[in-house]
Amino acid sequence: MARRHTDNDTDGNDIDITPMLDIVFIMLIFFIVTTSFVKESGVSVNRPSAQTAEEKKGSNILVAIRANGEIWIDRRAIDVRAVRPNIERMKAENPEGAVIIQADEFSPTGLLVKVMDQIRLAGIHDISISAEAAD
Repeated sequence: MARRHTDNDTDGNDIDITPMLDIVFIMLIFFIVTTSFVKESGVSVNRPSAQTAEEKKGSNILVAIRANGEIWIDRRAIDVRAVRPNIERMKAENPEGAVIIQADEFSPTGLLVKVMDQIRLAGIHDISISAEAAD
């Protein structure tokens, strides 16, 4: 009598993880695309305090004005003439974002008005000025 030789390979018992990897990568791409990243102005300012200050949630465009008159957007110091093109570019990236101006307590008021004018010329009328909540 001849004996049959059988292999005990587990070829038929392997789990195919390719579909699972496809789903994981699709979910990763979905979360990367839908995530909104917080863009900061790139500089800290000493904001004035106000009793009526309210926190504004959401993805906003931040513009900082320092006490020495420097204007910062997206971690770069810019000239007042460059505010409008930068805001237009950032508005194209984030259509529903509002603009928040973080003006230093001792920044020139005239510069604040010029920056607000450039933002309005860029087509944005939802402008807020940042302040610390007073105790």
